[in-house]
Amino acid sequence: MLFSKIKLKFEPIIYLEIILLEIEIMKIEIWSDVMCPFCYIGKRHLEKAIEKMNTSDSTEIVWKSYQLDPTIPVQIKRTSVYEYLADSKGISLEQSKSMHERVLEMAENAGLTYNFDIAIIGNSYDAHRLIQLAKTKALGDQMEEELFKAYFTDGKDIASKEHLFEIGKIVGLQENELTELLNSDLFSEDVQKDINEAQQIGVRGVPFFVFDRKYALSGAQPVEAFMETMKTVLEESLNL
Repeated sequence: MLFSKIKLKFEPIIYLEIILLEIEIMKIEIWSDVMCPFCYIGKRHLEKAIEKMNTSDSTEIVWKSYQLDPTIPVQIKRTSVYEYLADSKGISLEQSKSMHERVLEMAENAGLTYNFDIAIIGNSYDAHRLIQLAKTKALGDQMEEELFKAYFTDGKDIASKEHLFEIGKIVGLQENELTELLNSDLFSEDVQKDINEAQQIGVRGVPFFVFDRKYALSGAQPVEAFMETMKTVLEESLNL
C-alpha cells in the first residue's frame, strides 16, 4: 500500500470559511465498479461529506475503472443477483438473500433505492468504456450516477449496448460518438490502465478512495470517515 492509514475519530468538525477559500483543489480518485452496491453507497457518503464541509468547488472527483468479476460472460445466462452471489461465494441462497437485505438497509440509510429483485447480472467492461468516454467530456460523475441508478434501481442491463447507448444520451453524449464507442474497442486501454494501477497500489476491493495521493479509504465508509480524512488533507495542504 502506497498510502498512509489514519485513525478516524468521529468528532464534530468545524471549518472556517476563510480557510476553505485558501486551499488548492483536492483530488479524490475512486476505483469503482457499477455493479458494486457498496460503491454507490460510498459515492453518496462522500457527496454528503463534501456538502457538509462546503468543499464542492475545491474538490475534483476522478472515477477509475475496476471490475469485481471480469469473468462474467458477455452473453451470460439470465440469473438473479441472489443466485449469482450464492454461486460465486459458495453459500446458500438463503445466506445470499440475507446478505442482500443488510446491503439494502445500508442503501436506504444513504437515501438510495435498490431493487435487487430486478437487477440483471452482466459484464461491466463496456460500461467502463462508456465512463471513460464521458470523462473526456467532464461527465464522468454524471455517467457513474446514471449507471448506478440504471443497475440498482431501474433493473437495466448494463452490459446491453442498447441500454448503454440510451444512458449515454441521457448524460449528454452525442449519438455518433456513442455508436463509434459501442461498435469498437475504444477506451479499452484506459479501462485496463486503471485496473492495472489498482493492482499496483494494492487495491483488493472497491470502492477505493484516494485523496491527493496521500491517504486512502476502502469501502463504503461513514460520512464522518470521509470528513475526517478530508480534514487531514486540508490541514496538511495549509501546513496547519
